[in-house]
Amino acid sequence: MEISSFLTIDDQPISYRQAVKYLQASGKLGQFIGDILRQYVIEQELQTREDIFISPALTEQTIIDFRLKNQLTDPSRFQEWLQSNGTDYDTFHSSVTYGFKVEKLKAVVTESKLQEYFIERKIYLDRVVVSRIIVDSQELAEELQTQIEEGANFEQLAQEYSLADDKIVNGMMGPVSRGTMPDTLRAAIDIASPGQLVGPIELEGRYGLFRVEQFLSASLEDTQLRQALQNELFEKWLAEKIQKLTVKLQVN
Repeated sequence: MEISSFLTIDDQPISYRQAVKYLQASGKLGQFIGDILRQYVIEQELQTREDIFISPALTEQTIIDFRLKNQLTDPSRFQEWLQSNGTDYDTFHSSVTYGFKVEKLKAVVTESKLQEYFIERKIYLDRVVVSRIIVDSQELAEELQTQIEEGANFEQLAQEYSLADDKIVNGMMGPVSRGTMPDTLRAAIDIASPGQLVGPIELEGRYGLFRVEQFLSASLEDTQLRQALQNELFEKWLAEKIQKLTVKLQVN
């Protein structure tokens, strides 16, 4: 007889075995175990590393800022908020500190790899804003090229002749990752200047004229991009750690 309960529903105990069966039936057991392993690796690292320290003052100030932002400065209102979210002050305090520790761990484990990883990914992170006119024949593309070089309006020709859906916005494609461009197009655009016409270039049986509008070069000075790359590297690091674990599932 199984006596350990995972939780209780309408006074009916749900055993760990039954909980596992429910997770298996829903196809979420793997994700559930994966989340546990992820948390296990993080906490093991935090316990063993000596280079992860969070000032208590930082946690306290963060909680003060949170209470001010959410109009919870009154102690009774804050207590009500904690209860309604199923927590208490000590748990909430610990979770804030834990969040800072995880971010510090991310920075520590990715610091030495971040520059190299950025360089590897830069071709996909750099973007170019371009406008285009896509037509079926090389002859028409060359004729349109001549007209544009002689002063014809690119936007008007895009609306009139382009087969691409973006003709309704004057052929403006918006920011495009350099890494996702066909090689021939990327090579031509890389040596172009903003405002310059590129083409005609054959792409999948059609012919395109492209006007370079702006280059958007990626940089690690971009805080949002830096954080995104740190997260990617951290997840890779976690996956490598998890892969080395010996895991046995026991539900009896």
